[in-house]
Amino acid sequence: MNDHEKLNYVEFPSSDLDATKAFFQKAFAWSFVDYGPEYTAFSGQGLDGGFFTSKLCSNSANGAALLVFYSNNLEVTLAKVSEAGGMIVKPIFSFPGGRRFHFVEPSGNEFAVWSDVAP
Repeated sequence: MNDHEKLNYVEFPSSDLDATKAFFQKAFAWSFVDYGPEYTAFSGQGLDGGFFTSKLCSNSANGAALLVFYSNNLEVTLAKVSEAGGMIVKPIFSFPGGRRFHFVEPSGNEFAVWSDVAP
């Protein structure tokens, strides 16, 4: 259900749609619907969205918004991200309220994963 004037959809650039899709399928069990050769969409992941073909990437160092996943077991999620081909750019660290790590997927987009569950 769409809520009036609430965030509903997010789009990311991807230099390699196939690699991006394979990463999210393996790490987070996402599924995709392709809309032509330059766009793919995902849904049911807390926020729906898609990836479009572009040589750019979304990185917080460049001022981009950082989307953050939640995990009940940060170490298990970190292992899944690494095994799927994600690059850990900030190892697990503590912050007020929990712990988190940052990673980039194969097209260079940065994401984070946080948990309020102690190890």
